[in-house]
Amino acid sequence: MLAWLSCLFVLALPFHVALAGDDPWAPLDIPWFDRLSVNDGLPHSIVTALAQDQRGLMWIGTMGGLVRYDGYRLQTFSDVSGHSAELPDAYVRCLLALPDGSVLVGTNAGGLTRFDPQSDRFVTYPIGKGGTSDRKIYAMARDGTDGVWLATEHGLDRLDLPTNRIAPIVGGGGAMSPRNFGVLEDREGNVWLGNDHGLFVRSAGSKTFVRPSHPPGIVDTVLKDGIWTIYEDKEGRLWAGSTQSGAVYRDRDGTWHAVAGYSGYAANNERRSTVRDFLEVSPDTIWLATDGNGVVVYSPDTGNLRNLAHDAALPSSLPGDSLRALMQDRAGNVWVASDLGVAHTQPTARSAFTILPAVTQSAQGLANTNVRGIYVDSRQRIWLGMSAGRVDMIDLKAGRIQHLQLGGNQTHRDVQAFAEMPDGFLWVGTQGLARISLDTLAVQDSLIPAIDDKPVLHLLADGQNLQIATYDGVYRYDIQTHALTHFSHKISDPDSLASDTVRRIERIGHEIWYLTSHGISIAADTTQTDHFRNVISQANDPNSLPNYLVSSVAMDPQGHLWVGTYGGLAVLTSHIGDASYRFNTIGMAQGLSSDNINAVLSDDNSNLWVSLTGGVSRIDGKTHAVHNLSSRDGLRIPSYIYASAARAPTGELLFGGLGGLTVIRPTWQPPERTEDAPLDVTYAVINGTPLPFGQLPNANDALKLKPQNRSLRVDFALLDFQAPSETSYSYRMEGFDDDWIDVPRGSLPSAIYTNLPHGKYALHLRAVTQGLRSRVVETTLPIVAEPRWYETVTALLVAGVLLLAVLLGVVQLRTLYLRRQAVHLQKQIDLRTRDLITANQRLDELASTDELTGILNRRRLLEMAEGFRQLAEDGNLCIALLDLDRFKRVNDTYGHLAGDAVIRAVCQTILRHCRDGDVLGRYGGEELLVCLPNSTLEKGMTVAERIREAVAAEPVVYEGRTIPVTTSIGVAVWREGETLSQWLIRADGALYVAKGAGRNRCEAAQ
Repeated sequence: MLAWLSCLFVLALPFHVALAGDDPWAPLDIPWFDRLSVNDGLPHSIVTALAQDQRGLMWIGTMGGLVRYDGYRLQTFSDVSGHSAELPDAYVRCLLALPDGSVLVGTNAGGLTRFDPQSDRFVTYPIGKGGTSDRKIYAMARDGTDGVWLATEHGLDRLDLPTNRIAPIVGGGGAMSPRNFGVLEDREGNVWLGNDHGLFVRSAGSKTFVRPSHPPGIVDTVLKDGIWTIYEDKEGRLWAGSTQSGAVYRDRDGTWHAVAGYSGYAANNERRSTVRDFLEVSPDTIWLATDGNGVVVYSPDTGNLRNLAHDAALPSSLPGDSLRALMQDRAGNVWVASDLGVAHTQPTARSAFTILPAVTQSAQGLANTNVRGIYVDSRQRIWLGMSAGRVDMIDLKAGRIQHLQLGGNQTHRDVQAFAEMPDGFLWVGTQGLARISLDTLAVQDSLIPAIDDKPVLHLLADGQNLQIATYDGVYRYDIQTHALTHFSHKISDPDSLASDTVRRIERIGHEIWYLTSHGISIAADTTQTDHFRNVISQANDPNSLPNYLVSSVAMDPQGHLWVGTYGGLAVLTSHIGDASYRFNTIGMAQGLSSDNINAVLSDDNSNLWVSLTGGVSRIDGKTHAVHNLSSRDGLRIPSYIYASAARAPTGELLFGGLGGLTVIRPTWQPPERTEDAPLDVTYAVINGTPLPFGQLPNANDALKLKPQNRSLRVDFALLDFQAPSETSYSYRMEGFDDDWIDVPRGSLPSAIYTNLPHGKYALHLRAVTQGLRSRVVETTLPIVAEPRWYETVTALLVAGVLLLAVLLGVVQLRTLYLRRQAVHLQKQIDLRTRDLITANQRLDELASTDELTGILNRRRLLEMAEGFRQLAEDGNLCIALLDLDRFKRVNDTYGHLAGDAVIRAVCQTILRHCRDGDVLGRYGGEELLVCLPNSTLEKGMTVAERIREAVAAEPVVYEGRTIPVTTSIGVAVWREGETLSQWLIRADGALYVAKGAGRNRCEAAQ
């Protein structure tokens, strides 16, 4: 019975032509926003303002305070202390960074304040006479000289920066409202003012604000509405955003234009969301931040626009749709302030992008998370096989994604394969076969009942015949006669199919390659069912296929054949006639993040792109150099699916992953930047005192440490705010450190030194980024540690002379005394030599033995451990640190004498199960330490496990009562260059893990 199902969703993508240009993927290339919220340390979820200071750090204004952010650390300023030097009001409305490194802060009820980086304090301006016209500061903008325009609740003011004086601006006229929301001085010297009566302008040379001339209709409606924000783009266009009627813009020639689709009131006279801010993200691309409608993206050249909105199912979407401010930093990141935190995206990270499942934008998002198969049909449409019987079709010409659902017993099965057949249908491999009409998109389920129980892994069209790859070999189906044939692996026939699990079927030249879980079977054509030429992995042959499990194969434009396996990427080096296939392999040793190749594709420049279990990599077709993509390139999916890949009709490379579809643009090159983001010191503490921000050193600026304690902490960061978790940091104090010290991944990049010896040093800071365009950035800071008074040359010379004189006097007196005592002492020595020898032997025994247990005490134990360490080879010496589980409960329940008996009994048990040459000692309390010479970590774990089992199996009997005892053990193997202390710390860490995992277990130290 035929079950025809309609599409679940067939939604046209709104404004899909907008901003597409020559990139058909533009409608689906949704910006990926990295978010920062109260969970990360923001003092309030509503973010109101953004600025970047002279050093490159971000300042984030909220309704609950002000934040300074370097990409890793948030430092918050608020009004909670009530101190006069603190922020006068926690509600920050606007921010303006000044060239001297200071930041102007406009607040809601505290007026205007200025953060002084030389003192790390806020200097607040007066309100009223000699100050601002009102406590509420809506907006600030630089003028053409050394001043700042201030738009307030009751007028317009100007701050003169050289004199630090504020003066009110008059000349408003009767139509102007004193309630001013936005202000801007354009490049021609005209001052534009937006308030709740509309837009006004004071032309250069004039002293009076008037309404600008403009046409009637929609433009007039907008310009007489409350004007919230004013912006000038690089082309000199002036943009005005209103409180409820959208936005308009003015060309440099004075002509006003409506923003098609977002000017005037909406249908039925419905009010629009307030336009809070504008930003020119790139040429011909303007972002409008709205209070309730997300970001409206507009192209003034084409007149098209689209919307970027919050999607609750996508953590990469906007945090919310109520936006307050936009900003683009010097590294190119676009920042968005919203009512649910701040987010930023990098428009130039476009070598890759991800299409994710979406709820609110279903025509731009996938039906579900996992893309298991990809296929391009003859109409240049892209088909995606998903989980749960879902099929997505990407129509680049129409700019939309359509979602289909298989039915019957295929409803909940993975869709992994497609093949277009001459009957006008797209055949779909899932649990059995379905097909989709290429004209109507109608779905027909369960076409071949004989294989309804077979998961279909791949399909290959061959005229009227369909080759079907399964876990049960290969089926061949004639769509006209419905004849079904089958061939598979035969154990007795080495020339049969290499394995029943056939992952893919590919045409390579005139041959058919069956990629299986046990190598490759090669046939002359699709009719061949036996006598294959099998290419498999040979353990003793480094030039054979590197692994049995083969995932994919690709031919580059130069004719080189590449094979993806779970042992690396193999390139065919030679094969003539029936000769063996010879390969060279590229794997983790050459820089790949994994040897498990899921899929391989070639671009037009013969570069190979592979999806791995943990990412995507590019292999240079000429040099075979490996480049691993990162989120700096736009890569966002962490893991990819076996053999899910295809080349898009427009040249992009598609990889299906656990989480969505990755689209690679192989030839994408980001725009050249005049300078890279710096690696800078963002916070410093010298001798326990934080350094004011304005005194933080730049590259090659010297830091002086006073002689009190000469301690130093330097926090640093690469100020591009991109992929902080993927950026590696290290530091080295030249003259003190022998090598670079790596900052652990996930830790804040900081260099900390205490009690530095006096002298001159050079602190080198380094950041290494990942991705196709990885780079190494270094900064050097000269460090001068001043000597204490007694470390000066003069003090040392005087001390030397005095010490010499004292020594001479002491030697002379000592010589006289020794001469008098020599004879007497010699007699005493002779008499007591025998007693001393006996006593020393006893003392040595007592000094080396633990009184309670009779085993070695801590001092002697550590001496022997150090001796073993000095003679050991890397990885051939272990220690096992034991701790009796819940020993306090034994003391509390049975008494301390019983506890002592338990420790003695456990020691005896351990001694019985140690090897010859192993050393047991009491490390402290109920902690025991066993040194295991000539032991790898595996052997050490074996001995430890034997001890643990013995202790648990031999409860202690004390005064007729049986006391069960268990122990937790941490085992650490010694590593080359590791001190005894570091070795013991790792063993103690493993013991801590064993305790936390439930006790009575052994754990190996990392």
